[in-house]
Amino acid sequence: MAISRIAHTRRGFLKCLAASAPVVVSARAWGGAGAVRPGNRITLGFIGTGSQGVEANLAMFIQQADAQVVALCDVDSQRLRGAEETTNRYYAKTTRSGAYSGCLTTTDWREIVARDDIDAVVVSTPDHWHVIPSVAAAKAGKDVFCEKPLTLTVREGRVLSDTMKRYGRVFQTASENRSKSNFLLACELVRNGRIGKLLKITTELPKGHSVQGGYGANPPAEPVPEGFDFDMWLGPAPEAYYTPARCHWNFRWILDYSGGNLTDWGAHINDIAQWANDSEHTGPVSVEGHGVFPHGMLYNAPTHWEITYEYANGVILVCRSGTPGIRFEGAEGWLCCGWDTIEASSPRLLQEPIGPNEIRLRTCPQREQRDFLDCVKTREDTYAPAETGHRSITISHIGLIAMTLGRKLRWDPDRERFVNDVQANLMLDRPKRAPWTIG
Repeated sequence: MAISRIAHTRRGFLKCLAASAPVVVSARAWGGAGAVRPGNRITLGFIGTGSQGVEANLAMFIQQADAQVVALCDVDSQRLRGAEETTNRYYAKTTRSGAYSGCLTTTDWREIVARDDIDAVVVSTPDHWHVIPSVAAAKAGKDVFCEKPLTLTVREGRVLSDTMKRYGRVFQTASENRSKSNFLLACELVRNGRIGKLLKITTELPKGHSVQGGYGANPPAEPVPEGFDFDMWLGPAPEAYYTPARCHWNFRWILDYSGGNLTDWGAHINDIAQWANDSEHTGPVSVEGHGVFPHGMLYNAPTHWEITYEYANGVILVCRSGTPGIRFEGAEGWLCCGWDTIEASSPRLLQEPIGPNEIRLRTCPQREQRDFLDCVKTREDTYAPAETGHRSITISHIGLIAMTLGRKLRWDPDRERFVNDVQANLMLDRPKRAPWTIG
C-alpha cells in the first residue's frame, strides 16, 4: 500500500517503522554521522521505476547483501506496482531480509528525499528530471546514484557537481562502460602511450530515432490515463499536451526532455573518449558541426550529425551518427572498440600487459551499482562521480548548440562558457516551469 505521508522526526519514524518499511534501520536513522556503519545495510530509495530503473538498477541493487530497498517512487502507478511486486517477490524468497513487511511506494519523489531511513537514492527518471531530485537528495544528506545522460543542460551539470562537492556526497553516474574490460584496456593503452601520441578520436553513435509504439510524426492529444501524474512527469519542462508517444521510452527523441542519440549514447561513448584523453575534468576548446533536425514533428532531436571538437592538447574528437563504437588514432598505431570488442593495428598492443608502474584507471568489474555501494561505505569517489559525468555529457550539449546555430564556436572549459558569443551562452541553460528550480 502506498503511504502518502510519514512523520519525519526520529520519534515519528520509529513509531511507524514496523507499519511502513522493512525492518532495516540505516546508520543515519540511529544518529550516524553520514557514512553507513559496518554491518548495516545501505538503505535505498528509488525515484523512477521504468525499464532502466527496474531491469538494470533495481535488479542489480536488490541482489547486493549490503543493500536494502525501502522505498519506490514513480508518477506511473502501473510501473510503480510492477516495481513493488518485483521487490516484494525477491525479498519474500530470501531469508536474509528477516521480517520484511514491504516498502513504501509514492508518486512524489519528495517523500523519498524527506525520509530519515534512507541512505541513498537511485534516480532513473527521464533526463529532464535527473538533476532536481539529485540536488535535493544531496542537501538532505543522501548519496546519489543517477542515470545518464546526467543532465539536460550545461548549467545543470555545474550545479549538480558543485552541490555534491559542497555537501560531501558520494555520487555515481551510471556509466556501465567504465566497468567493461574492452573500454578499460583501450583507455589504459592510450593513456600509457602504446599507440604513440594520441591524435584523433572518432566516436559513432546510433543514428535516427528508435521510436517504440509505432507513433507517427504528430500524434494527437489523448486523455491522461488514470494513475499517471502527467503534470509531475512534465515537471520543469514546458507545458505540453498528453500523448503516450511523448512519455516513457520515447521522451529521448524530444528536445524538451533529452537530446536524442547524441546525448543518450553520447553519455556512453563520448565518456570513453574523455577517459582515454585524460580530459575528465575539462573539455574541448572549439566545436563545430552539422546535423539533421526534423521540423514540425514531436520527435525533433537530431537524427544524423557530424561534430568536430578540438582539445587544447591538439587531439581532435569527431562524433558522428553511425554504428556505435570508438576509434583511437595515434602516431604509432590505432585501437578500435565496439560494444564488447577491441581491435588494434598490431596484435601485440593487446597482448602486452599494463605494467605495475604504468597508469591504471579506476574501475569496478562488478558494475556501477556495486561500485556505488562500496564507495558509500568508504566515502571515496566512484569511478564516475558528478564532475566526470557532467564533463562527459557537456560534449554532447555544446555539440547540439553548435549544430543549432550552424557555426563554429570557441569553448572555454574552465569557465564553461562560449567565448564572445552571447547567443550561444544563453543556450547553456533552459527556463524551468515553476515551482521546479535548482537554485
